[in-house]
Amino acid sequence: MKQSLPDSIVTPAHRDHALLSTIAADITARAGGPEALAAHFAAMLRRCVDDVIMTPKTGRRSYEELEKTEKTYIGTRVEIELRAMLRLPRGKLDTVVQGHDVDIKNTMGSNWMIPTEAIDHPCILVAADEVRAQCYLGLIVARPDYLTAGQNKDAKKSVSAQGFANILWLLRHHPYPANFWRTVPPEIIPQIFAGASGNQRMAALFRHIQGTPITRDVVEAVAQQQDFMRRIRSDKGRGTRDLLAREGIALLSGHYDAPLIAALGLPHCTGSEFVSYRPVTQEQADLATAHGIALNWSD
Repeated sequence: MKQSLPDSIVTPAHRDHALLSTIAADITARAGGPEALAAHFAAMLRRCVDDVIMTPKTGRRSYEELEKTEKTYIGTRVEIELRAMLRLPRGKLDTVVQGHDVDIKNTMGSNWMIPTEAIDHPCILVAADEVRAQCYLGLIVARPDYLTAGQNKDAKKSVSAQGFANILWLLRHHPYPANFWRTVPPEIIPQIFAGASGNQRMAALFRHIQGTPITRDVVEAVAQQQDFMRRIRSDKGRGTRDLLAREGIALLSGHYDAPLIAALGLPHCTGSEFVSYRPVTQEQADLATAHGIALNWSD
C-alpha cells in the first residue's frame, strides 16, 4: 500500500459522511468494538494469505511465490472470511450493511480495482502490505469522480490519487502479523531446512530462533511430517524437546508451559504457539527445573 496517504476529508460536511459513518459503526459493533476489530481483522488477513501459500504442503514461504490465480483467490478468500467474521449476509454485490449493497475489494498492492457494478455503491476496502507488515480497512462510495479515467480490459477502474482522500479509514497503517519467514535472517533459513529429519529441522528452528513465539503452522512446515506434534514433545530422549534440553535450551508450549513462559519474562504465547529459550542465569535454570524441564545447563 502507498505509504503517503492523504488525510481523509470524510467529515460531517462531506456528502458521503452519513452513509459511511453508519456502515463503519455497524462494522465496528459487529466486530465487538474498535480493539476487537483491529485484532481480528489483522489475524484474519494473515490467515487468508498463509492458507493460500500453504507452506507445509508446498514448501513456499512467501506471497511472491504464488501463481497469479492464487493471488486472485486471496481476494475471494478475504471476502468470504470478512463476511463470516462480521456475520454479514450476501447481497446483490458482496454483502449488505445497514440495508446498503456493499462491494468488498482486497489488494496486496497499492490500489483496488472497482468493477462497473460497484459504481456509486459503498465499498469496503481491504489491503495487506506484506513487506511493511501493515494492514488497512477503509470505506468509500465508488463515485466516478473518485476513480481513474482509465480502466483495465475488464472495465474496472482504480481509486484516483485525489479519490484516496474520500476514504473513511477504520484501520490505517495498522500492524499486521508479519509473514514469519520475512522475520528470519536469510542466511538462517537454509540452516533450518538442512536437517535430514524432522527432529533435526525443528531443533535447528528453535535453536536459531529463541524468545520468539512460533506458530504450529510454522513448526509443521519445518517438520514436514504428519506426526510433528509428537516429535516436538519429549519422546524417550529422541524428541525435539529432548535434543534441545541436552543443549541447555528449553522448548516451551503456550498451552502447557504458560506459567513458566511468564515467569521467564518471555512473550505471551497462545495455546498453539511455542517458544524456545536458553536460561542466562542459574535462577532461570532452576525455574525450568521446578516446572519439570531438566536442562543440561551451565552459565
